[in-house]
Amino acid sequence: MEHLEDDAKFEQLVHTLDPQSKLLRTWGLTGGVSAQVTAIEVEVPGGMTQKMVVRRHGAIDLRRNPNIAADEFKLLQIVRSAGLPAPAPLYFDRSGEIFATPFVVLEYIEGQSEFSPPDLEGYLVELARQLSALHNADFSEFDLSFLPKQDEIYTEKFRVRPAKLDYSLGEGRIRDVLEAAWPFPERNAPVLLHGDYWPGNILWEDGRLVGLIDWEDSHVGDPLADLAISRLEILWAFGTDAMDNFTEQYKALSHLNFASMPYWDLCAALRPAFRIADWAGDPVREKDMREKHRWFVTRSLEALSILP
Repeated sequence: MEHLEDDAKFEQLVHTLDPQSKLLRTWGLTGGVSAQVTAIEVEVPGGMTQKMVVRRHGAIDLRRNPNIAADEFKLLQIVRSAGLPAPAPLYFDRSGEIFATPFVVLEYIEGQSEFSPPDLEGYLVELARQLSALHNADFSEFDLSFLPKQDEIYTEKFRVRPAKLDYSLGEGRIRDVLEAAWPFPERNAPVLLHGDYWPGNILWEDGRLVGLIDWEDSHVGDPLADLAISRLEILWAFGTDAMDNFTEQYKALSHLNFASMPYWDLCAALRPAFRIADWAGDPVREKDMREKHRWFVTRSLEALSILP
């Protein structure tokens, strides 16, 4: 059995879920900068094994939303009811009796992220189809009022500038444009957004898309915001042709007004400020990402006809 320092806590959790089950092993997973994510494998009555994921929310998450564990549990119930391939929520706890911080227990989806797909075109088609399925899902019977609102998020983001700007990514110029244009014209009807739809949060098995994970940034707003994040991430991972192909595939599945797309692209371009080196992982990758980011921003400004 592979031990982590707090295996005793996981044993207590397993006993809480089912006194007849036994913890076999634990291992760490990546899953957000502010949450600690651990996979566990248990032996259930009858000798079968089951894997689960435990997400423990940290101080950053809790400052943003003290009810984050309950909200994540509720959101995943809603998303699953729409037939989307999110992990099933199994349990949540905010009592502090097992772990000091709130946590949720989720289904473990067998699969892995794919950054070298053998069929890139088919991969992009499926990425676009899944994003469109999320944005077109009918959640009218559910109350999504517990989720953050895009208008409020960006109103606050553009109300006061950070004390420091990442000028290496052109953050000052990007903010000049966005602050002058906010709120953006020609909005689409608000929908449920994933908030971080990129290849690292998509799980595949045997060439099939089987999971959409890490819903911690979900909110309600213009679907073009999700699309813009995906566009930049696909540009970084697979290049300009792949980004354009993905975008056209998504457009063919939607009936949206895309006039504000350049503004949302610029919003996506703000996300890696002061983080691109960490996201890249090595200097060669960072250089490539910076060059593509610069191209992405320039093309957005050209689309808005505001370049000199």
